[in-house]
Amino acid sequence: MGESSRFAAAEDDTRAAIMRATYDALTSHGYANLTIQRIADEFEKSKSLLYHHYDGKDDLLVDFLRFMLEHWQAEAECREDQDPKARLEALLDRVAAVELDEETAAFTAAMEELRGQAPHDAAYREQFTEHDRALRERFAVIIEAGIDDGVFHEVDPERVAEFLLTTVNGVRIQRVTRDDDGGVAAARAELDEYLATRLYRGEP
Repeated sequence: MGESSRFAAAEDDTRAAIMRATYDALTSHGYANLTIQRIADEFEKSKSLLYHHYDGKDDLLVDFLRFMLEHWQAEAECREDQDPKARLEALLDRVAAVELDEETAAFTAAMEELRGQAPHDAAYREQFTEHDRALRERFAVIIEAGIDDGVFHEVDPERVAEFLLTTVNGVRIQRVTRDDDGGVAAARAELDEYLATRLYRGEP
């Protein structure tokens, strides 16, 4: 299932409709070739409505990043009925999958283009700081739950979460900045081995 499924439940909401148009344009054109006109081409309502809500492309994209974070957090909360190991592995499959469908691959590349603006733009940097903080905290919460349930070893949840976040971000960058597969399969296999030996307890 592609990332666009997150917009399906709110098509009558103006902001969600703008975000869907932004997603479609960003996935099709990437950041470098993205324009307000190309977003408007994907938007069923008038281009003037975009300017009513946003000062320009970058203002819109910052809100897009905020929107994506809000929905990611809501989706993550819906999975809290799973056991910690299943939650952790489902999260890693979401953020560091070995294979991506074409739509998700294009979106991942576009998001890394946006991250590339962060060193030069405080608004982008703030949003990516929040995205990383949310993912790191999600990792830590799951690890703490696993420790409490006795299925994970007694590790420092914050340190392991930071390691997982750094690894995931490395996988994302490698995937979109190399001509080959970015070594994603090898990195994920090593990460799984780390979890099996460092975090998961064996069967009692």
